[in-house]
This record gives sequence, structure tokens and C-alpha cells, in this order.
Amino acid sequence: MLQVEALRPVPSELAEAARSLVRGEPVLIFDAADREGETDMVVLSEKMTPELVRLLRVDAGGLICTALSDELRRRLDLPFYSELLALAAREFPMVAGLVERPRYDARSAFGLSISHRQTFTGIPDNDRALTIRALGELAAEAPSLSDRALDTRFQSSFVSPGHVPLLYSAPRLVAERKGHTELAISLARMAGLSESATVCEMLGDSGGARDPEAAQRYAKAHGWPFLEGRAIVEAWRTWSSA
Repeated sequence: MLQVEALRPVPSELAEAARSLVRGEPVLIFDAADREGETDMVVLSEKMTPELVRLLRVDAGGLICTALSDELRRRLDLPFYSELLALAAREFPMVAGLVERPRYDARSAFGLSISHRQTFTGIPDNDRALTIRALGELAAEAPSLSDRALDTRFQSSFVSPGHVPLLYSAPRLVAERKGHTELAISLARMAGLSESATVCEMLGDSGGARDPEAAQRYAKAHGWPFLEGRAIVEAWRTWSSA
């Protein structure tokens, strides 16, 4: 299903970014100065390797998370982490005082954390690569699987808690929320790719996020695409209304 053949055309810079993802190369996406103000390194989940996990943790340095489309989350009936906390608060009232909306958005995209059943601790590069790649492959095959087969495959492949946090996109993607989860999944959908991408924030040396200009220089030095979130949002408006 990796074909970069969208049902409707997308701008050339997005098409080239999609081709990079298909080649197993990262794409750098800056969300917006008035949001997180961060650049994430993004990899197509089914292309994950131990070398790419190392690249994310060493050159990016943030939290390595794997994003899924809302459609796949609903088919698997996966809960948001905030929903689990709300249920836990009934027995552990202290938890209720911890649940707050993020300062940068209306809600959190975090869901379960998982590891593949064949891993040991789940944290080394080999383990996380196996977990992420298996989930990406499942996302790629999901359209051809029944809900029952999809559920069985997921439960037989993964355990929770684990060392790969999941992120779930908003139902209407960037038309509803403009986080890196939605930006990455929107790009994948427009390009006709499997709808699971792994993201990691790029950190700087001063204790904060990598400066977007520094992230852009990094991308140029490595020959990898750098996208502004607004470019994906604008392309989505055109693509989804065509």
C-alpha cells in the first residue's frame, strides 16, 4: 500500500515528503509558533528500524511516540489515557486532581503505551523498533482485515504498559486539531500511505525545543524534507474539499 498515490493531488513538497517516508527516511515537521513551537522528526511506523530509533533518540532527543488515525483507534476500541485516569479516579480519588488539559491544546492525544510480546524489557532500540514496525504493518493491513481479525492481531502482538506511547489523532485531523499527530496522519492520508507515523520532538542545547531555523538547517544538511505545519493544513483544506 506504500504508493504515494493520493486520490487527489497534493503539493509537490508534500509528495516529496511522502516519498521520503516511503524510503524509510525522516521528515521534519514544525507545528506552529503559537502552538508547541516544536519541530518533530517523523518516520512512517512500518519502516522503523533500530537505526531509526537511535536517530530519533540521539538527534531528536524527545519522547518517541507512535501516532494512529482515529479510525484505527476506534476499530481497536483503544482508550485515551485521560479516559483511563477518569475511571481510576473512582477508586483512587487523588488521580482526579492530576487530570488537566495541556497548556498548548484543548486535549491530550496520549493513549496506551505498548511493547511487542517478543521483546524483553521493551526499551532497547531493537525492541522499540520491533514494536513500532509491527504496529505500522498492522495499520497498513488494517483496511483488508475484519474488526475481529484486527483486534485479535493487536492483542496477540502487544502488551501494555510498554515503552511505546500511542497517540490518537482527532477524527477530522487538522481540520479539528493541529498537533504533530494530526499533521503526520494527514500527510500520510493525502499521500495514500498507511496511517501510523512515529514522531519525536527535536530538542535544543539550551534546555528547550530546537530552534526551527536550526531544525531546518539540520534537515537541509541531511537532505530530508522540512515542512511547516501550515503547509499541511492548507493542503488538507484543498485536498479534502476536492
